[in-house]
Amino acid sequence: MTVPGARLARYGGLAGALLLAVAGYLGGALPGTATVRVWHSGDGPLTVALWLLGTAAMVAAWWSLRDGAPSTRWAYVTAGSWTLPLLLTAPLGSRDVYSYACQGWVYADGGDPYATGAAAAGCPWVEAVAPVWRDTPAPYGPFFVLLAALAVLLGGGLVGAVVLLRSLAVAGLLLVACCLPGLARAAGTPTRRVTWLVLACPLVGVHLVAGAHNDAVMLGLLLLGLLLLVRRPVAPVGSAGPGPVATVGVLLAAGVLLGLAVSVKATAVVVLPFVALVAVRGRLTVPALLRDGGTLAGGVLGGLVASSLLSGLGLGWLGGLDRSGDTEQWTSPPTAVGMVVDYAGELVGRQPGAVPVARVVGLVVLAGLLAMLWWRTWSAVRGRYGSVESGRTRLTLLGAGLALALTVALAPVFHPWYATWPLVLLAVTATRTAWFVVPGAVAAFLALPDGTNLARLAKAPGAVAMTVLVIAVAVWAQPRLRRQLRRHPPSSGRAPTTNRP
Repeated sequence: MTVPGARLARYGGLAGALLLAVAGYLGGALPGTATVRVWHSGDGPLTVALWLLGTAAMVAAWWSLRDGAPSTRWAYVTAGSWTLPLLLTAPLGSRDVYSYACQGWVYADGGDPYATGAAAAGCPWVEAVAPVWRDTPAPYGPFFVLLAALAVLLGGGLVGAVVLLRSLAVAGLLLVACCLPGLARAAGTPTRRVTWLVLACPLVGVHLVAGAHNDAVMLGLLLLGLLLLVRRPVAPVGSAGPGPVATVGVLLAAGVLLGLAVSVKATAVVVLPFVALVAVRGRLTVPALLRDGGTLAGGVLGGLVASSLLSGLGLGWLGGLDRSGDTEQWTSPPTAVGMVVDYAGELVGRQPGAVPVARVVGLVVLAGLLAMLWWRTWSAVRGRYGSVESGRTRLTLLGAGLALALTVALAPVFHPWYATWPLVLLAVTATRTAWFVVPGAVAAFLALPDGTNLARLAKAPGAVAMTVLVIAVAVWAQPRLRRQLRRHPPSSGRAPTTNRP
């Protein structure tokens, strides 16, 4: 992109961010509007128009530089300028920040947020919480509950708590921004492209910053743990270098960070098997994996246990995970398939009940695909790269990013900010960008500033369209998967002798 084109992208995206900030002041997720749709307010049409125009401007600017910003510094400055207006407006895209505040209040008041919903516990701000989440337990880990309670205690009220929760999200995003260049260099990817794809993504500014989603904290901890692993010094053969104590210390520290990431949102657990491959230095063998991966796992377990003991809540947070799927949205492919089956069943008089079954099937398929993906990553890393660290880093991080992408696609529910999970790793590792940039661009249009999900306005058509897409993807993928399995059968444990990258 030429300098004038880059300048147009910078200021076009900034104009879009300003429009979104104004839309937030007119019709954002403000405390007193939990049951009022944005278009029912006096400024509703103007708010929606500004929101759509601003989103289109930011998406267009982001897309135009998807192959890389002029420089890494340019990407930081531009993404930072887009973030400032969104940092100063009302919560955007959802009301989850009020759920965080109430869950923190319940814990600070001596209650158990994993056993009691915000309404039953008497949270004074429950009217700001989305109605669907007022009676559900917290689905987040104990480390985040502790952070939310601290924000409530220090904030002194709802506004103060929201400001501090947004500050936590910004801190998580700053961790991401600091880790991206190191991970990009370790994977052999241009830093100017990686920083742009992640930090300038409209989903990041709208949902992680303005929406204050705790996904930013999870991603920051995750990337910091990964950076510790890929930057871990390795002594040349026959030379004095970092001793076993230092090596074990780095593995444990990285594991604790990864454990805390899981203790914010359990989704981070799907990357751990791939991170274990990153932990191994030298030739990748089963004993080396058990040694280094086991040490890393000890750190992960330590982070989880420490946060559980410190909070005094134990493992009660695992029970809250079931309630995160209380809403039915066709943007989740398994849910869409179940909805279509229910629609068809209603035509012949059958009672609806296919959605829970489809969701279970989706999770079973997800487990199988994750296992297959890990095996393919293990085989490719052993056979193609041996002990070549840069190639191994890229392949293993790519596997982790694909694992997150599969989790997003096959989870019982999908929210726009979920697309940021795989984005941060795919931006670091993928050679082509359009295939994961397009879903992020589409997801940016799914929510209005007050948190209204536009997908709910087209439930039946959307479910049918998503089901057709699922069938098309399955038909397209089946012969390719069969060829891959014939070429590299799972029973083959012997690594090829070639070391070509």
